Amino acid sequence: MDILRQLKLKRYISNCKARIEEFEQKRSRSQAALVDAILTHNTASDEDVEYFNKYTVLIDRERHQMHVYEEELAKLKGKK
Repeated sequence: MDILRQLKLKRYISNCKARIEEFEQKRSRSQAALVDAILTHNTASDEDVEYFNKYTVLIDRERHQMHVYEEELAKLKGKK
């Protein structure tokens, strides 16, 4: 039973990593626009700020969930 759970956790961790990468790619456009606004001493658009914040929250949540899965996996591996 532990082996099945370990396999599921590994798959969940892999899925989390893939989603984090996807969210980071989506966030990069707005991040570039924000950096450009800072460097050119302009005001960033509200849309870029909202987009950046939205994907930052999603990334943080996904990372948290991934860490939960990793901790559970480590505990299962420690039982052996």
